[in-house]
Amino acid sequence: QVRLEESGGGEVQAGGSQRLSCAASGDIISINAMGWHRQAPGKQRELVAAITLASTNYADSVKGRFTISLDNAENTVYLQMNSLKPEDTGVYYCNADLTTYTSGRRSDYWGQGTQVTVSS
Repeated sequence: QVRLEESGGGEVQAGGSQRLSCAASGDIISINAMGWHRQAPGKQRELVAAITLASTNYADSVKGRFTISLDNAENTVYLQMNSLKPEDTGVYYCNADLTTYTSGRRSDYWGQGTQVTVSS
């Protein structure tokens, strides 16, 4: 069984910084990709950033402000968020595309979400 444990988040003033982390644990063979999505009140969940061993991908709204990184040895993904804006407010969900010993195939997993609130 796979578990994604998120940490970080909370309230910060506009212009400030926060760092989110998400550690994957369980019978993991390999990490194919990890990423962060967010859902603002009344809006659909959207991709913020994603990372594989070969590449990174960012939403246009966060390019130049957010940095995603992956510690493959620790199965942990980080999201460094700088120059935060009120519109960055939302619940941030960790997502992982993993291959496990149990299934032997790739599957998607989601964390419980962590609230990020940026006040103006």
